[in-house]
Amino acid sequence: MSLDELVAEELARPVDPRVAAMAEAIAAEHGEASRAVLFYGSCLRDQPIDGSMLDFYLIVSDYRSAYPKRWQAAANALIPPNVFPFAQDGLAAKYAVLSETDFHRLNGPETLNVSVWARFAQPSRLVWTKDEAARGKAIAAVARAAPTLLGSAGRNAGEDILDWWRRAFRLTYSAELRAERKGRAQSVVDSEPDRYRRFGEAAAPIVTANAGKWRLRRAQGKALSVLRLAKASATYAGGAEYIAWKINRHAGTSIALKPWQKRHPLLGALSLLPRLLLSGAIR
Repeated sequence: MSLDELVAEELARPVDPRVAAMAEAIAAEHGEASRAVLFYGSCLRDQPIDGSMLDFYLIVSDYRSAYPKRWQAAANALIPPNVFPFAQDGLAAKYAVLSETDFHRLNGPETLNVSVWARFAQPSRLVWTKDEAARGKAIAAVARAAPTLLGSAGRNAGEDILDWWRRAFRLTYSAELRAERKGRAQSVVDSEPDRYRRFGEAAAPIVTANAGKWRLRRAQGKALSVLRLAKASATYAGGAEYIAWKINRHAGTSIALKPWQKRHPLLGALSLLPRLLLSGAIR
């Protein structure tokens, strides 16, 4: 199978009906601007959805049509994506918003930042689409992610495809402020080795060389992580509490926020950074 066919087949696999219902409700929040909703992350890979935070990407036609307030559209365009909390039927989620244009661009090798293509080189599901045109654009964008990820690492002579994936993921984890345990890059690949071998074999012939620039990727990625954190204080209710929960879950820490950190989520989140960086909880 071609890479496009593998991506289309994987995106079409069924999900828990509650996940599909939540995706439809998220799309309804943004009306006619909504084009597609993708489900991804740890709840798709290896965790029950009850008691977990589900992860979605909402793809919209354009930012101005997606929001009632111009500042929200401007923030999404300037530092994509915007991220919002969502809850339905006892399930909690967050969803990130990208335009079709940005989703296509951010999955490709023309994008220095790893945030989108590192995620969509991993398994995801296309759980809601407005129409077949939107479905086709979403599939085409996701199909760019695996070649971009592998191309960013470059392949060493004689390197096994799974080792290529593992090394590429290790590089991407180093380019963001991530609350992940050591060995995460290996566990992601080892959880579905057959999947990564098939995708790697299909992607290898069409990889566009974009290796190197990792010092610049790291500097840009970590700066963008801080900027997104700052922006989330205006768009994400309980942002500091969510950040603490995520770090505790991924890094095995036991951070408890003080009352002032809850009242001032931006300052609270930023106040965690020095201690977390020194401890290695985030890298």
